[in-house]
Amino acid sequence: MTVIVVSGTGTEIGKTVTTAAVAAAALAAGRSVAVLKPAQTGVAPGEAGDAQEVARLAGGGVTALELARFPEPLAPDTAARRAGMAQVRPCEVADAAGKLATEHDLVLVEGAGGLLVRLDDEGGTLADAARLLDAPVLVVASAGLGTLNTTALTAEALRARGVRQLGVAIGNWPAAPDLASRCNLADLPRSADAPLLGAVPQGAGSLEGAAFRAAAVGWLAPELGGTWDAASFTRREAPRER
Repeated sequence: MTVIVVSGTGTEIGKTVTTAAVAAAALAAGRSVAVLKPAQTGVAPGEAGDAQEVARLAGGGVTALELARFPEPLAPDTAARRAGMAQVRPCEVADAAGKLATEHDLVLVEGAGGLLVRLDDEGGTLADAARLLDAPVLVVASAGLGTLNTTALTAEALRARGVRQLGVAIGNWPAAPDLASRCNLADLPRSADAPLLGAVPQGAGSLEGAAFRAAAVGWLAPELGGTWDAASFTRREAPRER
């Protein structure tokens, strides 16, 4: 049994689709998978949340669990406080993931926003949950300008807390990448001091489930159950040095 925490350098950068790709690759290898969303914000009752979207894309009977759902699209601590609802604490995230891990080969814990977004008024974060679980963190980053700084800051925060970074995945690789995106293929691993483990293409989340599952292993490195090769991808996509 394995637990991987999926965080990001910000919001709306492809964490959910990347989580779904990892889940799909694991299912293709015959592993049982659960996805845990500690705090789902900005989704009304009855609407599909991120965990359900992972299950839709990855298929194969993924176990999807939310610990809490708050109606406003805000940081979890603020969303809970404004809704008059109980906040989610890192120990609760760790307990839930640990229980899922007793029944599944792989548990994916998908955070909300970035690594240090507050879950509760005591300042608990996803990083705290990862530390309690002794689980590695997969950092999902954007491709373009500005990503090196946010990736380096996330990596520094993980090191400061004694949490291992599994690597970096680009959550939304553009169909027509600009110069910054292409240069960042070589620069991201240096900023993160961790390997580049995948590049999920722009628009992947709009694919039908079967098409998504067929393609997912080609977006991820072997460390995540895929066939994607960072060196080959970088040689093909990165600009030539002058």
